[in-house]
Amino acid sequence: MPPIKLWFVRAGEGAAHVSEFVSENHVAIGWNDVGPATPATTDEHLEAAFDKAYPDEKPGSRRVWLAIVRRFVRELKKGDGVITYDPERRVYFLGEITSDVEQRQHNLGRLRQVRWTHQVQRDALTPSTRNSLGSIATLFQVTGDPREEVWTNASPLGAPTPEPTPALAPSVTDSETTVLADTLAKAESFTEDRLIKLGWDDVQELFAGILRAMGYRARVSPVGSDRGVDIFASPDGLGLEEPRIFVEVKHRKGKMDAPEIRSFLGGRKPGDRCLYVSTGGFTKEALYEAERASVPIQLVNLQRLRELLLEYYEQLAPETRALVPLKRVYWPEG
Repeated sequence: MPPIKLWFVRAGEGAAHVSEFVSENHVAIGWNDVGPATPATTDEHLEAAFDKAYPDEKPGSRRVWLAIVRRFVRELKKGDGVITYDPERRVYFLGEITSDVEQRQHNLGRLRQVRWTHQVQRDALTPSTRNSLGSIATLFQVTGDPREEVWTNASPLGAPTPEPTPALAPSVTDSETTVLADTLAKAESFTEDRLIKLGWDDVQELFAGILRAMGYRARVSPVGSDRGVDIFASPDGLGLEEPRIFVEVKHRKGKMDAPEIRSFLGGRKPGDRCLYVSTGGFTKEALYEAERASVPIQLVNLQRLRELLLEYYEQLAPETRALVPLKRVYWPEG
């Protein structure tokens, strides 16, 4: 039977520490400058410590951070469920808290040990549950239908993920001070959801459209004749002017590894520039291969593709916008 309580702990900004969370079996939060905190630490002590550590921050922000530390220290218990998200793999990892709060030398210095047991693909969840889990809050409790749906669709680590079970869930926000950032984060997640649903040929056309919006002349290779190059772009469209840009597009779940990067770079010449688009992301070895390559190459994962789409959306041709229709949302200033 799943644990009664389920806590979502975000793995740092942009989920930068999610691989560490999973491989080293823990979850953690920061605000180390406040000093150690235990369940016996009073609210008055925490408030004074936050005021001293972050005097230039808004009082509202300090109170939100205090509430997160207090909850992580006092409310999370051994035996509670925990969930975190890997946006590159689009997978939620679920497990059980197995320790009290520990301190370590790390920018996320407050830690609880975890036994990871299950996983669930984001695409297996209904939009309402994805919306609930899309809060940018560092720590929050997952309750009601979202909690039930997550566990219903979860499978043991390494096993296939079941099909989603329909469920309804309200939107979750933790503080009025985070509403705008929370909304933006959810919009980014839903945009990535839409990108994932595109066909491989649509992703090619989308990226070619982005290059055109950047001022290049880009052409997509006919099916079956790319010879390792899906898109070619240059200022004149003929390759007589530099830079000559060669693009490979992979639209699949698996990460691209170093051999794929080496193969793509084979035969490139001075003046060539390379882009490797992989919505499934890249392994550490692939990143290292790109860093040491003699020919300049940029690796574009799903998050970077979304950023480029939003950055150049207004300059895209109508047929390219139609691949991922987006709506501008206005928000009051101040």
